[in-house]
Parts: sequence; structure tokens; C-alpha cells
Amino acid sequence: MELLFNCKLSQLMGGGGGTVKSLTCKFVFLLVTLLILRALLVPPSPGFGGVVEWSNFVYIRNHSPSFGIGVRQDKFLEVPQIVWGLNNQKIAFARACLTARRMNRILLMPSLSASLFYKEINLLQPISFDKVFQFDKFNQLCSGFVQLGQYSDLSNQTRVLEMQKGSGRKWTLERDLDQLREHSKGEFDEHEVIRIVGKNPFLWHDHWPVKDYAKVFECLVLIDEIGQEADRVVSRIRAVGRETQSNSESMELDNNDSSSFQPLPYVAVHMRVEIDWMIHCKKLEQRLNTNQICSSKKEIMERVSNIKGLKTPSVVYLAVADKLLQNSSVLEGWEEGFLPYEKNKLGVDGIYKKYPYLIQSAIDYEVCLRADIFVGNSFSTFSTLIVLERTQKMITMGINMCGKDVRWPSYAYNIQQGESNGPMRWVTNMSHSTLQEISYGTNHIISC
Repeated sequence: MELLFNCKLSQLMGGGGGTVKSLTCKFVFLLVTLLILRALLVPPSPGFGGVVEWSNFVYIRNHSPSFGIGVRQDKFLEVPQIVWGLNNQKIAFARACLTARRMNRILLMPSLSASLFYKEINLLQPISFDKVFQFDKFNQLCSGFVQLGQYSDLSNQTRVLEMQKGSGRKWTLERDLDQLREHSKGEFDEHEVIRIVGKNPFLWHDHWPVKDYAKVFECLVLIDEIGQEADRVVSRIRAVGRETQSNSESMELDNNDSSSFQPLPYVAVHMRVEIDWMIHCKKLEQRLNTNQICSSKKEIMERVSNIKGLKTPSVVYLAVADKLLQNSSVLEGWEEGFLPYEKNKLGVDGIYKKYPYLIQSAIDYEVCLRADIFVGNSFSTFSTLIVLERTQKMITMGINMCGKDVRWPSYAYNIQQGESNGPMRWVTNMSHSTLQEISYGTNHIISC
């Protein structure tokens, strides 16, 4: 301070001090100016590993990687318990995430449903999101896009504004979007928590492009326990393939040249022939005046066996809800060279029986997702989301989805491919403006 005073006094008196003294004074003024600006703009730090705040934005030092500047940390969105089947719950969760993103809020970690009761709300078995998917991994992978928060993050749990989701014919797509815009500004946005009440997020209006849903789905990673169970099922399928391969009399393999050994691929078929599905799809076919929704067991087997370029022997894993089958004949009638397995025959039914419905479905989804070839029904949400994730994976890895020997091809067995009677090649159109174009089923799919 004394040096600053002397510089100021020298200027007032017009005294000369030479070039050195002039430069020294300029440096002092610059340093003081920077210190003043820093004091005004940056509040004191609470210490190493703490939080430095700029208005409503924070940079969290002790998170690696950081959520970064630009993610608002003091506003939250709460949604109703997410219900129905696994993939409807995934869509609902993604829709809630994207709603929070639109409102520039953190989504409070929602409750999923372990059971599958549609109408008996009192019978729903809630399960926390982080009992199925990895919380920290989700925030790491979706950093800067969407973010999950904990209720413990709230500073004042009483400042909650309830926002009623509209319903009925008068509640249009435009009115829904207007409501989100309105609650993203002014006095509405001042509330720490906005709680959406009413309909399940799966039934909310859809404003988000397919690519945004794909981004959220990419961030969903199963917790280690469930992922390891899926590993065990896939390992068992691969082991069956190796056993078949080593015992095959038609195998032309030089035992002295292990480099020519190629693991036997497996085909995962989402075989929708359960009684509840057949009732639903028959009604749907009548309403839509089409015959491209339902497929009998015989049709599915014929189309799988007619996949172009599929070599035999091939292990075929049948993802089917065993309890809803009218009989256990899904393993019968396959052409020679196709080796069908379901949970019981594979010897992994014990893995599934340990868990509630939601976890069983998550394991089966992962097994189908990892298959070398996937064959499903284009009117099934389960099949649709698997194809979406496989398409996204190929795009991310720069794979030509319509190449001759494409990796991870997918097919829709309910749609016939020309005269060959094989299933239609199936990739997701990522350019759609909403997920509705694919999530409710369609026979207008992109083929190669």
C-alpha cells in the first residue's frame, strides 16, 4: 500500500522518477485492479475440495470428471414413480431427464417399479434407480447433457411447487410445451423444486428427438451385480456354442492351427408368442388393418432360418416370458443346424428367479443387446429399444450399418424380406423428431 501511495503522490506532484519507477507504478496499478476484480467476481473459497460458486452455477472440485460450468446446481425437478414394463420405464425415465434439461434443472433420482402391476397402484413394488443402474456412472457419461441429483442435495425441502401435467383432448402438444416454458422462468423458476404430479412420464407429450433419447440410454449402465448376472448368461450361451463347435462332425478345423478358430456366434430372438401378446397384437392388427404385427412360432422359425448369410450350426437364444407361454414347444420344430435354448434348457433359470420382474427383464435385455445377431418384433418396445441401442453403437464406432458383413445386424421377423421369406434388416432412423415414431411400433422400418 505504501508503494501505491508513493506512486500516486509522484503523479500528483508531477515529479519524475525515471522509466523504472514509471513501469513499477503501472505494474502495481494493474495488480491492484486484478485483485479488486477477483474480490468482486469470485466469492471466497471454502477450502480445498470445496465448491466455488458463480451465481447459480458451480464448479465442483472434488468430482472427477467435473459436471462443469453451465450445469445449474440449485434447481431440481421431481417426477412421479415410474411404472410399467422395463422399456416403458426407460422411456419414461429418459423423458423425465429431457424435461428437466428443457427446464434447466437437475432430475431428482426417481423411483422405478420392480413389479408389473398396471392398475393396482398399491401393489406396485418401488425400487430406487440406483438399485438397477449406476448413479455416478450415469452422471459421468451424461455430464453436461442431463444430470441426476439426490434428495440430500436439497437445501430447503419445503420450497416445492407442484405442477399438474395436463390430460385429455384439450391438452395438446403445444400446450404441454408452453407449460414447460412458463415454468422455466419468472416466479415459477424461483422455486428450488418443481414437483410434477399426475401422469406417469411415459404418457407425457414427447418433444425430444430420437438422438436425445439415444444419448440418455447410452448413459444407463447396469449396477455390477446385475451386469455380472448378464455376463453369466452370455458366458453360458458362448460355452454351448463352443461345445457344439468342438463336437460338430462337419467342422473343418485344423487342430494345429488355432488361429483359424472362430467362436460360434449366437442369435438372440425376442420371441413374442406369449398369450397376452397374441391377444393384444390380434386386436392391433384388426384396428390397423394389417397382418404385419403378429407372428406365429412357425413364421418366426422360418424367417430366422432364412437370414441371408447366417451360417450353421448356430445357437439361438429365445428371450421369452416362460410363465406366459401356453406350452413349452418353442424349442421344437427348428431346422437342422439351429440349436434353440431358453432359460430352462440353458440352465440359467435360477439366475432369473432370484430377482423381481424388472431385474429379470434387464438381464434378458442385456443378453439380447450383446448378441451377434438380434431378431425381434418391430411392434415391441423391448425389441425397438434394443435395435436403437445397437444402431447407436454402430454409429458411435463408425461402422457401415448396411455393409455386406456388418457387425451386430438386427432384423424384424414380423416383416418379410422379399421373396426369400427372411426377416427384414432393421436399423433405427435417428433423424426422427420424436421417439413416438418408433416406440409405439411400426412396420415402416429402415432396411438395408
